[in-house]
Order: sequence, then structure tokens, then C-alpha cells
Amino acid sequence: MTSNIESLFKVIDPVVAKILEDALSEKEISADEGLELYKTTGIEFHLVGLVADELRRRRVGDIVSYVVNRNINFTNVCIKQCGFCAFSRDFREEEGYFLPTEEIVRRAKEANQLGATEVCIQAGLPPDMKGDLYEEICREIKKEIPDIHIHGFSPEEILYGAKRSEVSIEEFLKRLKEAGVNTLPGTSAEILDQEIRDKISPGRISVKNWEKVIKTAHKMGINTTSTMMFGHVETTEDRVLHIAKLREIQKETNGFTEFVPLNFIHTEAPMYTHQLHEGIKQGGSGKDVLLTHAIARIMLNNSINNIQMSWVKEGQKMSQLLLMWGANDFGGTLINESISTSAGSEHGQLLRPKEIRRMIREINRIPAERNTHYKILKKFEGDAEIEEDLDKVTDASQFGSYPELIKINKFNYKNPRRK
Repeated sequence: MTSNIESLFKVIDPVVAKILEDALSEKEISADEGLELYKTTGIEFHLVGLVADELRRRRVGDIVSYVVNRNINFTNVCIKQCGFCAFSRDFREEEGYFLPTEEIVRRAKEANQLGATEVCIQAGLPPDMKGDLYEEICREIKKEIPDIHIHGFSPEEILYGAKRSEVSIEEFLKRLKEAGVNTLPGTSAEILDQEIRDKISPGRISVKNWEKVIKTAHKMGINTTSTMMFGHVETTEDRVLHIAKLREIQKETNGFTEFVPLNFIHTEAPMYTHQLHEGIKQGGSGKDVLLTHAIARIMLNNSINNIQMSWVKEGQKMSQLLLMWGANDFGGTLINESISTSAGSEHGQLLRPKEIRRMIREINRIPAERNTHYKILKKFEGDAEIEEDLDKVTDASQFGSYPELIKINKFNYKNPRRK
């Protein structure tokens, strides 16, 4: 396979050929070299994908992993007003909701009974939040389901929780770990460039503080994911610098479990609907999405093994393509996903394990259920299919949806400042 790819290097631009040859030799590819790969067209473009796929095969083999999990976005009330976020509601708005801890626990138990090994907990930043709310949520979940993995609270939430508790980031993370947090989602990264952040999300966690939370978590033995939101106002140079920054963090801490490129969903995003920034895009094109995943694999190949694509952002068919362009992980079943759905994504409520396995088999790869740390729990070789508990759910509406959730009176957000 490698010799077939290399034979094509003779007929392409020598600069691109040298970068791809170095990648296949597993040398580190610089941000500038990654930028060159973004400029490729024609046969060079396809070769970027072939090289990324070959590196994926060498690094992780032909297994495509997924996790059975549930997202619990327990409130959409937020003090921040990020231009890309269609999920959050200012605390004065009527559509604000806030799930009580017992409802969060109920949802976690329901997911666990259906085979979920992980609950992913993220939400808005409600005003006047109790400093120990996140700890309380974790303790109550672990009290009922001690073995469930809590993948919870972005760096933005960690910073907010620490401020509400009036303690350092390190102390707050220590408390969360003791309460039951196992890993953190590496979201709220967007693009790790302060000028861009000040434009699309003024007041959001700074690059400096994002890095501080992530590095502190890693040093305490709390792994995190890493992400990048692309396809809005950033340039391809901004993207490769973002990926290079994540690579440097990984060299220092070795705490990232995966990298997830997240395509900007423009449909309901305020900064797009109101055209707040000149040249704002409608997310990445198909070509852009393929190159972003492939370049991520090529640049991160020696540091982060797992490249996850987002079926919520890209849909099922594109997800299959991305698994042939450097990605090796299908993400999770989700059961509920409110953030992308509220922004206008057409995907996101639930993807049953058997549907994930079917799509993986369709591209001649081996499906495998993993846990959050990428330990393989079950490998599904051959064509024989096993129906699991979540596969038996015939009507996903039983889990509710974002449009329904914001209308449930008992979950309406009650502003503590109002008497």
C-alpha cells in the first residue's frame, strides 16, 4: 500500500510530495507544512487522504471504535453570549430550563440500564450558581451508579465553578475528582487564538486559562479530549496553529485521549444569522472537512492516537468518508444532544449501536465498543449481529428533545434574583 502511494509522489508538486513522504516516515509535520496540505487540489488532495488513512491503519489498525453514552445538557441558561452558540439562553428569556439534580440522576440511570458506560455532562453557565453544584451532581450520580464514567464539565465550566466556589482551579478540580469526575471534555477550545476568541466569543475563557485548566487536569491524572471548532471566521493557518498547540500540550502532559474537529453549524448561530463578521462562512465545505480530519491525523500522528469525527455535525454518509480520511472513532450514541441540535444540526438525537456497527461494516472495517479511555470492551468481527438494550429502543422520542425540553414547565429556569 505504502509503495503504491509513494509511486504517485513522482507526478505531484515536489513540496507536497516531500511533506507526505515525511509523514509516511512518521516525522513531525510542522504547522507551515500542514498549511501547504490545505492548498492541495486534484491528485495531491486525494493523496493527502490516502496518507492519512495509511497512518491511521498503522497507528490503530482497522478497528473503528464507539462509546455507548448519553449527553445530559442540564441547563441552557448562560451568562455568556457567544456568537456561535444557539443553545444558550440569557436568564431573562422564557425558554431557559434547568434540570434538577434528581432528573440528571434519573437520566443517567436510564442510560446505564440501556448499556451506557458514560454520561457526558455539559451545560450553560447559570447566574448565581451554587459553587458546589457540579460536585453535587457527580456525587448523586455516583451514589446511584458507582461504575458509570462521568465525562463532565468543559474548561469554561471548571473556571466558572472555581470562581463561584472562590477556590483555585487546582483545588476545584481536586474536589470534582473526589466527587466522581473521571474525564473532562476538551470543549470551549473553539480556535486557540485570543484575537479570534475576542471576536466570536468575547468574555469566554481565554487561551491562557483554557491551557491552564487542561494542563492542571492532566497533571492530576484527569484525561481530557481535545477539540477545534472550524468553518466560521478562522483561516486554515489558524487551524494548523491550533492543532500544533494541542500537540505541544500533549508532548508535555500526554493527557489527551482524542482530537475531535467540530464543523461550525451556522443555521441558528447568532453571529451568522446577524452577519456580525465580514466573510463568515457556513461551516466547512465537504473538501474542507475531509482535509481538516486528514491533516489532523498527519500532524497529530505521533502524539494523539485517536481522531474522532462528529456524526452529529457531518451526518452518517460523510462520517463514513471521514473514517477513510484519517478518523478512527465514531464518537458516541449520545441518546440526547441539545447543543448542536439547537444550532440547526439535522442529526443528534440518537444513533443506535447497531446502526453505528452497520455503517462501519459498510466500509469494511471492524466495529468495537470502547470505554472513555479507549479500552476495547467488545469487538464485533464478522457479520453476526447482536441486538443490545439500546438497539431495542424503537422510539427515540421517549428520551425527549430540545424543542420539547424548553417547554416543560417543571424544568423552567427560576431566576433566583426574582422574588
